[in-house]
This record gives sequence, structure tokens and C-alpha cells, in this order.
Amino acid sequence: MTMRRCYMCLALAMALLPPAGHAETEDDKVFYYLGTAISRSLDGLQLSAQESELVLKGLTESLAGEAEPMDDSVYGPKIQQLGQQRAALAAQRELGESQAYVDRMAAEKGAIRTASGLVYQEIQPGTGAQPEPTSTISAHYHGTLRDGSVFDSSRRRGEPLTIGLNQVIPCWTEGIAMMKVGGKAKLTCPANIAYGPQGQGGIPGNAALTFEVELLDVLP
Repeated sequence: MTMRRCYMCLALAMALLPPAGHAETEDDKVFYYLGTAISRSLDGLQLSAQESELVLKGLTESLAGEAEPMDDSVYGPKIQQLGQQRAALAAQRELGESQAYVDRMAAEKGAIRTASGLVYQEIQPGTGAQPEPTSTISAHYHGTLRDGSVFDSSRRRGEPLTIGLNQVIPCWTEGIAMMKVGGKAKLTCPANIAYGPQGQGGIPGNAALTFEVELLDVLP
């Protein structure tokens, strides 16, 4: 979603919101949730309290028809530039934190750090077939950021993932090829073998990731 669309969505939410107060009815809760969802779409800007007040002021005055005229061709690109600058700063901060996190994981008992930087920790040994880096596998996984927050989980969906190991991030290609069917392992992935400085979805740029993986099958 572009920054401009984010602000349009926020304006829509402000127009639809019921009077201030606790979300008591089911409809109130729907609108309250809409507000929280829109706020998450602006997370990348990391607005200060003062900046948030200015955003709300602009929305309020715009909805009331009292906003001062502003040139979209000038300020639209400025919003994009601001988002890019703050994303780059956040990714740089994340890089240092992620490197320290990977080092801590590598120091845990039984951990193996490979040449790529992958930290492999066996939880339960497998006894079945061992995949090749090009094999198609079926696996359950639970993916978390360094703070423990979950960004993706086949366990939560209740459905394993079937995919080729040449179609996933390098950390998975390498790490799952070290497992055997029936085994469970924890893979801690530095950003350079995960999603890199650009991140993806709810994964910040330069984020280290940890996956708990259970290898269910190696398919023909």
C-alpha cells in the first residue's frame, strides 16, 4: 500500500468512526479494529507524538473542508521520500540488533553456525529421508522475529507447507537440507540469507528470523 493510499484510508476511517468512547457494540469494535489496522500501515514512518498530532490535524481539517490547499505533485513525492528515508534508518538499526541476536543464538548449547551464518539447532533427530537442496518437501514451521513476535506459522493455520527447497530463502534451502524426515530443528537466519535490507510484509529490513521446522516428508 502506498503512503498516499494509507492516508486516504485513514481519512475514511476518521469519517466513519463513531463518537469517541469505549468500543461497546460489535459495530464499534469493527471501526475500532479498522483504526488499529490503518495505524499498522503507517508503522514504517515511526511517527513522533508531534508528527501524529499534525497528521490528525490535517485529517480533521480536511474532513471539515477547512484544510489549506497543498500541491499533491509536491507533497506526494515528499511522503514517499520520507518513508524511504525512515525505512533505511530503521533497517540500519535493525542490522546491529539482529547481528547481536544471531550471536546469542549461536552461543546456545548444541547450536551450529555454518559458513553462510545460518545457526542450526537440532530439537529432535529425524530417521527418514534427507532432502537435497532441490527437493520438494512438506513441513510445518513457526516463524518469529528476534523479539519473539510471530510473523508466519503453518502451525497456526493448521496446514503444512509443501514447496521446493529451490523456491525458498537460502536459509531454508540450506537448513532443511540438513534435516531428516521426522526431525525438528530451529533455524536462525541472518538477514543476508533471509529477506535482506528490504524486508517483506511484516518482516523489517535487515531482520534476523528464527524458524522452528518439523520436516514431514520429502516428496517425489
